[in-house]
Amino acid sequence: MDLVIIVVVLALIQFIVFGILVGRARGKYNVSAPATSGDPVFERYNRVHMNTLEQLAVFLPSIFIYSHVGSPAVAAGLGVVYLVGRLVYLRSYIADPATRGAGFGMTALPSMFMLLASLFIVIRNLITG
Repeated sequence: MDLVIIVVVLALIQFIVFGILVGRARGKYNVSAPATSGDPVFERYNRVHMNTLEQLAVFLPSIFIYSHVGSPAVAAGLGVVYLVGRLVYLRSYIADPATRGAGFGMTALPSMFMLLASLFIVIRNLITG
């Protein structure tokens, strides 16, 4: 479980860093708060940050549930894929939003696997008693 906690802490730190990047982009591209639009590159940073928040809403419960009913080691490994996927998503989205697919997949697929595997395990446990 310690590995899962490390991955979760890293995911939260990553989210904070993405927020800092949004703040830096505000200054660089002269987009004053509370505006969320203006320069297209600023908007990309902002969307990466907001999309990461949206993904965290699924990732965090998924990793904790799967680590409890499945395998903490597998959950931590899938969490690392999620973290790398978020970096790939950031780099690709900032460069060209049309290229964000690989990063999105590396983010969404681990969460979906952990959710569906958890559901399968719990239903199997209920059926087999």
